[in-house]
Amino acid sequence: MQKNKTYFVSDFHLGVHGRLSSQERERQIIRWLNLIWQDASAIYLVGDVFDFWFEYKTVVPKGYVRILGKLAEIRDAGVDVFFFTGNHDMWIFQYFEKELGIPTYRAPIVREIGGKKFVIGHGDGLGPGDHGYKLVKKIFANRLCQWCFERIHPNLGVGLANFWSGRSRKSNPSPKKFLGAEKEWLITYANDYLEEKYADYFIFGHRHLPIDYTLKNAKSRYINLGEWLNYNSYAVFDGTDIALKFFENDAGKIFGNASYSEI
Repeated sequence: MQKNKTYFVSDFHLGVHGRLSSQERERQIIRWLNLIWQDASAIYLVGDVFDFWFEYKTVVPKGYVRILGKLAEIRDAGVDVFFFTGNHDMWIFQYFEKELGIPTYRAPIVREIGGKKFVIGHGDGLGPGDHGYKLVKKIFANRLCQWCFERIHPNLGVGLANFWSGRSRKSNPSPKKFLGAEKEWLITYANDYLEEKYADYFIFGHRHLPIDYTLKNAKSRYINLGEWLNYNSYAVFDGTDIALKFFENDAGKIFGNASYSEI
């Protein structure tokens, strides 16, 4: 089978229950990976794969054996896999690179794929607004803060972090509907980017809503990958065009301004 497709996915949030339990969702993700990796030239994991992760020097969080093993198998088979940290798993350091051979990115990157220019990143902290989170992100990214947290025993540290993660999600839920171009911060970010540089596709997660939106230049598109707590959404680029799809979810909706979208 020809390996000519590039897959993008984000926001698995493994470790927290959604429509399925975390372990059931992990098995579902494995079924998806088994389906797509045979024709994949590359797989981009665009942040918040885990609802929380802190990487001590000799300890990684309990669980996730299935997905880590499958990613190792896919890499060993020669498929490129790329990992982006999100706001929930920003404390991934070198584990993926050293143990799995998977490059890890902490900020958006620009990449040419099939002659198209992609801007790829989790999306947290981009665009206007959300100043409180941007401050918190700077604190969490501070090496001294990370060193201090590392001094806490994992039994206590992971428990505290999971509690904080749950409170953050409840107090700052992502809107369940498309807000329009003026209020969608990542659309603002993409349109501002286009004022100075060109890109064909902006691929982000974080928003938790599958969105396909044609930007103001009428050529470029903003794709939000949605999430796997409810939607099971992902994007695939076949070398010519990109499309949002859903796995084991016949009721999936795509939001935005494309002809097939539901707003």
